[in-house]
Amino acid sequence: MRKWYPLLLAALAFLISIAVYSRLPDPMPTHWNMQGQVDDYSARPVGAFLMPVIILAMTALIPLLPKIDPRGGNYVKFEASYLAIMNATITVMFLIHLFAIASALGVNISVGRVVPAAVGLLFVVIGNLLPRVRPNWMVGIRNPWTLSSDRVWERAHRVGGYMMMALGVLLLLTAPFVPGVATFMVVVCGTLAVGLGITVYSYILWKREKGT
Repeated sequence: MRKWYPLLLAALAFLISIAVYSRLPDPMPTHWNMQGQVDDYSARPVGAFLMPVIILAMTALIPLLPKIDPRGGNYVKFEASYLAIMNATITVMFLIHLFAIASALGVNISVGRVVPAAVGLLFVVIGNLLPRVRPNWMVGIRNPWTLSSDRVWERAHRVGGYMMMALGVLLLLTAPFVPGVATFMVVVCGTLAVGLGITVYSYILWKREKGT
């Protein structure tokens, strides 16, 4: 089921766009500012089908990445987690597509609140799965220090998973109640803090392992 799930979502995304295509405005809203207000539009074909095409492309990448990864043999050690991470990412993309279509049809949806909440849920899921990811070149926290040491990889992913889950919970708690600008700052600043923190932590682990 996990292997068919993203293909099912891709098909549903296309079918939904086709079903409502004639009712969509042209151009249709495709971007919202920090206040949750529409600030950019795209031609109807782009707005209706760009996200389904991206979902389909990601679906095609799922079986391809282990085959082209120099450390592809490690994927068998975390296959379930790999599929769960990819499926969770595609699910959030599918939900964002639904929100955009519904908004274009005039449904009163606060995109500036529901999208950060969906991203927060994705962070929680991925953060929970990160410690199970084994060394590879495509998925996870990839920097010179995690890729040069399996021990650094494992410890960095354990701590990085906790950090990502904490950021996800923060987004889930703030998105429904905090104004859009503040939520946007939480997303940006939180993501930068997690990225910088885990990079520095990886480097420190690597230096300690080398005894310098």
